[in-house]
This record gives sequence, C-alpha cells and structure tokens, in this order.
Amino acid sequence: MNLDRHFVCGIFGLVDKTGPVDARRVDQMTDLVAHRGPDGRGVRVSGKVGLGHRRLAVIDLTDDGAQPMRDRRLPIWITYNGEIYNYVELRAELEALGYVFHSASDTEVLLTAYICWGTACLARFNGMWSFAIHDERDNTLFCARDRFGVKPFYYVNTATQFAFGSEIRQLLPLIERPVADDDLINDFLVCGMTDHTNRTFFKGVEKLPSGHWMRVEVSTGRVEIERYYSLAPGSAVTDEASAAGSLRELLDDATRLRLRSDVRVGTCLSGGLDSSSVATLAARRYAPGSGERFFAITAVSEQASNNEEAYAAEVAEKADLNWLRTKPTYQDFASTAETLLDVQEEPFAGPSIMMQYEVMKAARSNGVIVLLDGQGGDETLLGYHRYYAAWLLDHLRRGGVGGFLSAFSAATRAGISRGRLLFYLFGASSAGLRAAYYRLRYAFLKKPDLPEPLRRFASKARDAQGMQVLEINETNLPMLLRFEDKNSMRFGIETRLPFLDYRFVEFALALPTRIKLNKGWAKWPLRAAMNDLLPASISWRRDKIGFAAPDRIWLTRHSATMYDKVIASELLARYVDMPKLKRKFHRLDLGMRWRLYCVALWGERFRVEAP
Repeated sequence: MNLDRHFVCGIFGLVDKTGPVDARRVDQMTDLVAHRGPDGRGVRVSGKVGLGHRRLAVIDLTDDGAQPMRDRRLPIWITYNGEIYNYVELRAELEALGYVFHSASDTEVLLTAYICWGTACLARFNGMWSFAIHDERDNTLFCARDRFGVKPFYYVNTATQFAFGSEIRQLLPLIERPVADDDLINDFLVCGMTDHTNRTFFKGVEKLPSGHWMRVEVSTGRVEIERYYSLAPGSAVTDEASAAGSLRELLDDATRLRLRSDVRVGTCLSGGLDSSSVATLAARRYAPGSGERFFAITAVSEQASNNEEAYAAEVAEKADLNWLRTKPTYQDFASTAETLLDVQEEPFAGPSIMMQYEVMKAARSNGVIVLLDGQGGDETLLGYHRYYAAWLLDHLRRGGVGGFLSAFSAATRAGISRGRLLFYLFGASSAGLRAAYYRLRYAFLKKPDLPEPLRRFASKARDAQGMQVLEINETNLPMLLRFEDKNSMRFGIETRLPFLDYRFVEFALALPTRIKLNKGWAKWPLRAAMNDLLPASISWRRDKIGFAAPDRIWLTRHSATMYDKVIASELLARYVDMPKLKRKFHRLDLGMRWRLYCVALWGERFRVEAP
C-alpha cells in the first residue's frame, strides 16, 4: 500500500482585511495539508472570506458529509476537523425541536447545534473539535477548539490578513519569514518543555487555547477570544468501592462512544495499565458487532530495559486481540529523524515519538483508520511519580509523622525508590534548587533559566489537584496531544482518547488524593476497576514505561551525526556558547544532546532565523 496517498482531516481559512480573498491562495494553503484528508477536498470563497477542507470520512462515507458545508436554510458555512461522539443523541434532541437533517454526518449536527444554541452549543458536545463557522448573517467567523485541545487550531493575525489552519506549514507562507521564539527555544533546551504557551516556536504563529472560542469580525478584522470551559472537579466520591465502580462505568461509556465509526477501529497497546484498560474494554464491545477481533498495535523496543512486549502479549491473549507488532531499528530511526521533525513542525524532547509514529504507520497499512489510545490516564489519575510528594505531605497533614512514614513505606512497597521519593519531596518542589541544578549542569547555555510553568509547578507540589490542572492545561498534556495529532494525521489515522472524555476527567479530578494514590499505588481506582478483566501483572504492575524508544542504543549510535549538525547550526549559536559546547558535547546526557540536535535540525528544515 502506498502510504503517501492516504491522508487525514485538515482545515484552513483566510480573511483578507484589504479586499476580496485570493481563491488560489486558499486552494494552495488547503492542499499543504493534503496528507490529512484522502476522501475529498473542498474550497469556498466569498468576498473577504475563504474556507478550505481536506476530508477523512469516518462517519457518513457519502458525499453528503463533504465540506465546507452550508446549512440548507441559512447562509452559514463550516469547515471542521474532529468528531462529536454524542452526535446521535444531539441529532435526536435537535430533531425533536423541529430541525431536519439531510446527511448522517456529525458535521451537520455541529452546524445545526450552533444555529440552535449559538456559542452555548459547545457545552453540549462530547468529543474533539477544531472548526470555523462563517455566519454570513452578521459576517463573522466563529471558531472553537475542544476542551482539552485534542485537535489543533493555529492562526496568524497580521495587519492585512487573518488565517487559521490545522498545521503551522499552512501559515508560514503568510508571515514575512520564519523567526524563532527565543523564550520557547530556551525553555526547550533547558528541560525539553514544549507546548506550554499559546505561542509556537515560530514567532507570530499562535494557537487558539483549548477550551476557548474565537470570533472574527470580517468587516473590521477585530478578533475576540473567550474561554468557554474551565477544568473543574465534578461531585466527589469519597469511598473506594464507589470510586472504582463509577470510574469503570465512565471509562466504559467513553470507550463505547469512541467506537462509533463506519471504518475499522483498533487501539494502541503499550502493555501499560492505561492502554491495556482501553484495549480490553473496547474489545468486549467491538468484536461482537463487527465480526472480527479487535486490532491492537504495539511498538516493540530493541532495548531490553524498556521492552514491554511481554506485558502487551498477556493483554492480547486475555482480551483475544488481533495483535500487531512493529519493531523499529536504529536504521529506521536514522532515516526517519528528519521526517519526524517535518511531521511535528516543532522540536520534541526525545525519539520516543518514533514509536508512536511507527504504530500509526502499521495501523494504516492494516486498514485500521481509527485508533483508540490511553493518553490522559496519567494526568487524570495521578499516574506520574512526581505526584507522590503531594500525597506524602497530605498524609503528614492528616496523620502526622507516623502517617507520613507509613505512606512512605507503602510507596516503596509499591515499587517507588526512596531516592525518587526524596527527589520529588525536596528537589522538584523547590524552584530554586531546580534552577540552580540547570545552571550548573548546562553552563554552556546562554540563558539556562527555569521555565515559568515549572516554577508554578514547584509551588503546587503540595497540591495534587492543582498539579493535575497545571499538567492538563499547560505542562504535559498539550505536548502529548500535539505528538499524537501530528503522528496520526501523517498516516490518515484518527486517534480517540477515552480518558479525555470530559465526564471522566471531571470525575477523576474530584476524587480525593488518598483514593487516586492509595496504599502507595498510583492510579489505584483504575487498578481496582479493571482487576477482574486484566491480568494481575498488568493491574498491579509496578514500573511505568509507555512506548519508550531504545534511546540509549539509538542516540549513542547517532551521537557523531548529532554533533556535526549541532556545531554547524547558526541558529543554535544564538543560544549556546559554542566553544564550551564543543568541549562538553560528548559528556552531556543523551537528552540534552538530542535537544540540541533537534533545534539544529528544525532550524535547517524550516529555514528558521534568529530574531
């Protein structure tokens, strides 16, 4: 199968503030994301506004779902990327109000919901979305992005034009020249942080924040942005049994909704708790109605220390999955590194996303067009070790020194080392210590300052819920969602994330810390909820990896190539003391070597200039 001929959903829009929009430009910018949409393309130009769309048909495979789509009665047009999972229920509600539908698509449901409820329609959607509606009645563009930013919405706003798109590459021709954002480059070099602001690495290209809508007045060019969703906990469940039972019901229903499709659905399977839970719940629902076993795809590491193949095999056997494996080699990595950067459009902190990229590639080659994934489980259920500091301090407040020591002992029995616990208690929770560490370790950087979000993270180290909100909104999840969207879209794959069903997120956020981290076990409610369906070795697994690449093997072998690229980079010379770096490069940790290489490669690929 020729993968280059299979694409995924992409949108584009242009408002010319000086006169009629150039239809050829709308055509060109729309087709720059042709890799996102194989099943059709459409462009609509009217006066100062142009809308474009590349289509992947997942629901309603007929031309009735083509975009840009116009309402049958009113002069209102939409270009849309995403899925409204509860579109069946919303359609029934709208039909009861007298609305008539002419297709089976969720696009028409979204457009009709906007006509019926206006901006309030967003609160009714359960899904992922990035869209723009040109309402010719008042000549405005109404744009919105889903609650957690699963789907991207980039935009530029200059003196002469406003434009938006699914990818940055659509907007680069509209700015004078690609210029690096100094702050974001420095933050990335220090610790690998990305996607923590509404800016991108390209100065002048921004993102509509998750949970926000935007209105553009076409006649004046005025842009208004407003938050419509704030992450807040739902009603608290305070007993362990109810927490596990309710969580299972919510995750199962979120999975049920995300299985709605007119094409084959499968799942990513790392062998960890989150992906194994999704795979197992999905297989129970999918196989009886589809006549085939549920597909699951695993990327296998050639490095023994992070190879999870044996865990994934246990899940595949117990859930009776149609299990596929892909095992990328160093040669695959070396030949794909530049392609990965082109796909991602911005630097990324390590080669592990190569594993995800290979999973998407395998899915497309096996005709699996929709993939479920376990993204979001760690952020919603305290899955990272860094949450233990807040949990231990909570025990200290409630039980004194004895309670603290008991919790500390329970955490070590659950597999967390004493050294790591002490690091998160005293190191990660101190912005000053962390900043001093980076300045000492990376003295060759011209500005080794601690990124501002990490300072706020340190200040919230005693507040598990506050840390969760920060990670979901800024410091962790947005980065992972960018990786997922770009990797999947390159191969015409739509990924769906049950753990980011807003009902599940709000429920999980409301659970007390003592339940989410119970008896030393992170994500305790999920472990308890899935205990009867998963092998015990998965439910009560102590270590955590998650589609990790064989970094030590790959980056060690790639070190000479990275060095040559780094030393020759004119862009990097703005951010590092090059003579110091030359002397120290081969003694740096592999993560820093990669970050330097990634910035150099990014600057070269996109011809980025220093400010």
